[in-house]
Amino acid sequence: MAKMLKPPSSARPHITRNEDLIFELSAPGKVGADLAPLDVPAASAAEELGAELVRGEIEGFPEVSELEVIRHFTRLSTWNYGVDTGLYPLGSCTMKYNPRVNEVVARLEGVATLHPYAPDELAQGCLRVLYETARCLAEITGMDAVSLQPAAGAQGELTGILMIRAHLADRGHPRKTILIPDSAHGTNPASVAISGYEVRNLKSNARGCLDLSELGRAMTEDVAGLMLTIPNTLGIFETDIRKIAELVHAKGGLLYMDGANMNALVGVAQPAAFGVDVMHLNLHKTFTTPHGGGGPGSGPVAVRKFLEPYLPSPLVAHGQDGRYFLDFDRAKSIGRVRSFCGNFGMAVRALAYILANGAEGLRQTTEDAVLNANYVRERLKDLFALPYDSPSLHECVFSDSRQAAKGVRTGDIAKRLIDYGFHPYTTSFPLIVPGAMMIEPTESASKAELDAFIEAMRSIVQEVEEDAELVLKAPHTTRVTRLDETAAARKPVLRWKP
Repeated sequence: MAKMLKPPSSARPHITRNEDLIFELSAPGKVGADLAPLDVPAASAAEELGAELVRGEIEGFPEVSELEVIRHFTRLSTWNYGVDTGLYPLGSCTMKYNPRVNEVVARLEGVATLHPYAPDELAQGCLRVLYETARCLAEITGMDAVSLQPAAGAQGELTGILMIRAHLADRGHPRKTILIPDSAHGTNPASVAISGYEVRNLKSNARGCLDLSELGRAMTEDVAGLMLTIPNTLGIFETDIRKIAELVHAKGGLLYMDGANMNALVGVAQPAAFGVDVMHLNLHKTFTTPHGGGGPGSGPVAVRKFLEPYLPSPLVAHGQDGRYFLDFDRAKSIGRVRSFCGNFGMAVRALAYILANGAEGLRQTTEDAVLNANYVRERLKDLFALPYDSPSLHECVFSDSRQAAKGVRTGDIAKRLIDYGFHPYTTSFPLIVPGAMMIEPTESASKAELDAFIEAMRSIVQEVEEDAELVLKAPHTTRVTRLDETAAARKPVLRWKP
């Protein structure tokens, strides 16, 4: 890797900025396409379709050439930052590299083009992909059955909680409350509330783990279950997980595991062995399907045998005649949570990743992810406060408390990091760490890239000591300066106006 250049200090470099660009290139008569002349009278469309269904000219719409359009969008694309261009150390999000072989496989004829209403006999290959993906995920988690239907991790959470409710209702009492630790992912409480349960938060102990004594007091006959992220958002493994599961089960509750952090466990530990009853996975986090931009996502749900009847319908089944088919005959199913079988293309990519790595490769990715996070932790712990000294797994969490003495907070450090060419880490989360700095390098980062990132972080700490104002006004090298985030949230500009 080329030696990292130190960004400018107080002087702002001469670069093309948004306010300098000439976006208003429109001029009457410019066209970006050469369309064939109308072969019908211009008025006939309005007459045939109705005037209300025919759009007229858009007032103030730009008139630009094809070259100008191409250059505009190509230029914008070069300003984007993504995992394909550099380290993306967002903690809790697992922004790992998506191998291009996944994309090739997902675009194969017959895979990308099969109609979702195609009859089973014409979809045997794609049904097998779904079946094998579910089978692999079941083996990885140690669970008994998997549904690929949920379209996102949060929808997987909702699906799991609805299955818990259905099962407990069959036992005669759906109960009222779900327990959630303060170290949980932010979507957990929302999923619980939407499913009709009340949320009760549990505080973590000094090690950053669930407090067993508090769980014991909270676990009553009205508690449907515990929703636990393993490892939690501090990157810490719940070392008392077997005792936790026994305590929950002893009171008739179920243990739900948020599997968003499976990047720390795949190939090393199976959640079923912990006593987990139901969990979801994030294919975009752990199994290298596309991440961000609102989707498409995939949040498969894995369950133990007694919950299998409640899984969303249909499931892909394998008949004795060797054929794969969609099984709709599921009397206790909670019903559909997504159209068809979920986002099929994500299953294709995830299966390609699993098969390409194999058991040994998947274990190595986990070990490399944990190694990278601990390397970052070890190299930075002398400069940033470490709120919990429990061992880290796939991510590490620091606090800005030392830099706060100079008036510099986690968001300021993150913005200055942009000047060094890196995407910021996750700021101010998890909420149980004031001024949190959450870093997850994943297994995708090389040692050279991590060294450059660490050196940038160390340089920023030095800048805080020598010239805090420099950090407080960052970023300096971007085309858009520091935004008024409050105004952006309350008064967003969502569309272009002429």
